[in-house]
This record gives sequence, C-alpha cells and structure tokens, in this order.
Amino acid sequence: MSETIELNLAVLIDADNAPRTAMKEIMEEIAVYGNPTIKRIYGDWTAPNMNSWKPILLENAITPIQQYAYTTGKNATDSAMIIDAMDILYSQRVEGFVLVSSDSDFTRLATRLREAGMKVYGMGEKKTPQPFIASCDKFIYIEIIRDAAQQVENPTPRKNNSQQLGRSNIPKKTVNLIALSLADIADDDGFGALAALGNLLSKKQPDFDSRNYGYSKLSTMIESIDRFEIKKERSSMYIRDKYAK
Repeated sequence: MSETIELNLAVLIDADNAPRTAMKEIMEEIAVYGNPTIKRIYGDWTAPNMNSWKPILLENAITPIQQYAYTTGKNATDSAMIIDAMDILYSQRVEGFVLVSSDSDFTRLATRLREAGMKVYGMGEKKTPQPFIASCDKFIYIEIIRDAAQQVENPTPRKNNSQQLGRSNIPKKTVNLIALSLADIADDDGFGALAALGNLLSKKQPDFDSRNYGYSKLSTMIESIDRFEIKKERSSMYIRDKYAK
C-alpha cells in the first residue's frame, strides 16, 4: 500500500477578513489537508482593534506581518499578502497554499497559484463571493468548521441522519450533481469509488462539503439518499446510482 504524501502548505491569513474567534478550529482543519510549514497573518498591527489577536497568534504559532494602512478605504493588506505568496511560490518551499479570507480580491491570486501547479485551499465565511470560491481547488466555510467543533464539545443526543436532517433537506441539484459525477467515474457495472467521487465533486464545486448538509462524512450523506447504493470491499467503498441505465 502506497503512503500518502503530505503537502507542505503556506497558510496566509487576511486579518481584516478572518474571524479571530475561529482561528484554532481553522488551524485544526488545515492539518487535515497537509503540513502548515509557513503560517503568516497580514494586517496593520498598530491599530488598537488588532490587540486581541496577540494571544491567538501565540497559541497557534502564526507570524504577524505588518502592513500599514497608508490610505483610508484602501486595503494594503491584500497587496502585502499577494506579494508574499508570489515570493513563497518562487522559493519552491511548499506544494500548496491556504488562503484564509472572505475577500474576492484574492481570486486572481488563487488562479495564478493553481496555474503554477499549486494546490489551493480557500477558507472564508459564507459571504465569500463565488469567483473566489471557484478559483480554489477546495473551499471550506468557516461557519461549518466552527459548528463542527461546537458539536464535538457540546454533543446533542444522536439521531439517525434521516431523522436529524431529512432527505428533502439535500437539494435536488446536489443529488443531481452527485449522480452526474458518479456517472463520470462509474465502471461497466455502474459502481464508482467513493474517494474518486469525493475528489471529482470538489473539482466541480470547490465548496462542496458534506458538512454543509449536516453530515460529517460523504459516505453518511450518500447513505441517506435512497437513489444510491453503497458496496463495501475491504477498506474501500463504492457507490452506484440505482436510476442509472
């Protein structure tokens, strides 16, 4: 069995557009995707409203990068973060980037990094504009990360997923996206590997995440939909669309 190669990641955080109360959860989520070897956050640290960041940065070993706000209404932080990202890109020290922001100004940066062969993960709030989301390989909503952490810390009595969420709460367009993606990877018997399906769903829709619909895993989400059949073989899972011809 081949070993999984862990990506070295550069984590770049826009302090003006990242919630400081969720930073611990954000860093824990990043560890799922790779090893954060560079962790930097950008802002004007001389501003009084930035003082509350200090204990958070120390706790998570994040390096603050000073960028003065030269002009009112202009975000100098964006420029500093973009310049640093390109310097890191050309240093060839990482294989991927995590851009933590809800600002569409980083859309072109994400696109450029992917053009250079980098894996790009975006993390932002649900208000994040669609162009930035689409420019990333995968986009994770911070609200989902925070809610998942709170559920672990304050668990509620467990119900099965059909009772908790209801099949009707998975939009038809999402079910169709799963079915179409499954058709793209299915073998002659109509089965497709769950891992390959998950990868393809993220490519087609970067913000696709089973947690957006109340499920901790893609397999659990698909099991709740009558349309799909699941087959387990050793450590692998395979999915088939019952309606496929």
